[in-house]
Amino acid sequence: MSVILAVVLWFLVVMINNPKDSVTFSGIPVTLVNTELLDKENKVYEVENNTDRVRVTVEAPKNVIDQLRSTDIVAEADVSRLTEVNTIAINCSVLNENVEISSVTSNPELVQLSVEDRASKWVNVQCNPVGEVAEGYMVSETSSDQTRIEVSGPKSVVDQIKNVRLEMDVTGATSNVSGSVDICFYDAEGNVVDDSRLSKNADNMHMEVKVLAKKEVPLEIKVTGEPAEGYLATGVVKCEPSKVMIAGPESALADYNRIVINLDITGESETVENKSFNISSYLPNNFMLADSEVDGKASVTVYIEETEERTMIIPQPNIAVTNMPDGFGLEFLEGQGSHRLRISGLHDAVYAIEQSSVQATLDIASWMRNRNINELTPGKYDIPLQFNLPRDVNQENEVNVKVEIVDLEEDE
Repeated sequence: MSVILAVVLWFLVVMINNPKDSVTFSGIPVTLVNTELLDKENKVYEVENNTDRVRVTVEAPKNVIDQLRSTDIVAEADVSRLTEVNTIAINCSVLNENVEISSVTSNPELVQLSVEDRASKWVNVQCNPVGEVAEGYMVSETSSDQTRIEVSGPKSVVDQIKNVRLEMDVTGATSNVSGSVDICFYDAEGNVVDDSRLSKNADNMHMEVKVLAKKEVPLEIKVTGEPAEGYLATGVVKCEPSKVMIAGPESALADYNRIVINLDITGESETVENKSFNISSYLPNNFMLADSEVDGKASVTVYIEETEERTMIIPQPNIAVTNMPDGFGLEFLEGQGSHRLRISGLHDAVYAIEQSSVQATLDIASWMRNRNINELTPGKYDIPLQFNLPRDVNQENEVNVKVEIVDLEEDE
């Protein structure tokens, strides 16, 4: 009973006297006021060491202390009172001015700022695809809706920035990829720059990656024109490279099987050697070279040689008479035992012909058509021979044979 009575008496004394007490609130935010003063001086700031979060201790009568909450505490730091060492005294108060407060103190008592000049600049934007597209495809180009971005903030941070990168994952892609991507800042060594203190005119950008199909196709050299008189193209054409890898829209690439390059040799009297061509100029507008190791040039050589002449003796047994009208016969006149044939062409082609193998044809029907002869009559005639020569060998002279055509029925 004595203990209980003592407690009751103590409680009554406390309630009557209302002694002073204190309470401490942690994590009270410090509001910076008049920050526009730094803006006018073109400066930026950052709070150091979390000094804008303080512990506030309030001393007041116990009945007041019991009613206080952390939301009743106000902590401010006036930038106009910024010291030379970039500190500002913290002023703490209680919102309710009608209550009796003995003291309000904070720990720490100062806000520490880092203050420096504001800087801004325009930075080029780089678009970087990440990952590998599907096999048989390639990234042809990348683009974004902005090629440059303006950044501003602390000079020490802005000066670090060398480029801005946009990155988009294209792993396994077989068609164009696009979308909105975040902006990332990098320094000269490729390290990411913290942009938390930077202001920029965009937080993200639209990026597009163009993906094309690839295909290997040969280079076909189409030789046009005729060399100078007395010269011929040998037919040997060399091209380096002989084939290249190209890229284009998949549907169009399926029907594209070769690159045709035209080379005019009109009037040439010697080998056209190492003629350079820009391969890309022979591709459709929506196609491109797919191999970065190829310089895009084709070196073409067309071999040209001087022609040679050769005279061949064609014996009469090598002459075949064809298409003789019925009822007529043919006799070779005296002195028609052999005939001289001049041919021309490249050395190898001319001398590849064996003289004994050359066959001549005496085509009577063809001769009659050329002479507009409708009805054959007996008599003596000079009729040209036709020779079966290789395509790359030319006949230089007309060879006529003297014959007599007889009417077989009259002879009988």
